Amino acid sequence: MVRIFKFTAILEGISYLVLFSNMLFIKPTNLELYRKLLYPIGMSHGLLFIGYILMAFLLKNSQNWNWKAFAEILVASVLPFGTFYIEKKYLKNA
Repeated sequence: MVRIFKFTAILEGISYLVLFSNMLFIKPTNLELYRKLLYPIGMSHGLLFIGYILMAFLLKNSQNWNWKAFAEILVASVLPFGTFYIEKKYLKNA
């Protein structure tokens, strides 16, 4: 299950960066393309985000994360590049 969480963390981080890229680089230049890409990118990111949070709750006890580490894992999900940091710090042995 830790390997699945690691994979989800990486995919969630990538989808977050793709969503930001769509907002920052495509929206100002091509509004029609932005609107076409927004729903599939946003939906995939949303599903990965929910999966990341749920799996963090499921793994909290089995990985013996204290409350500080658990809070850090949850907060990292809303920061750009945060899930990559968590993957490297807490999930490197998975």
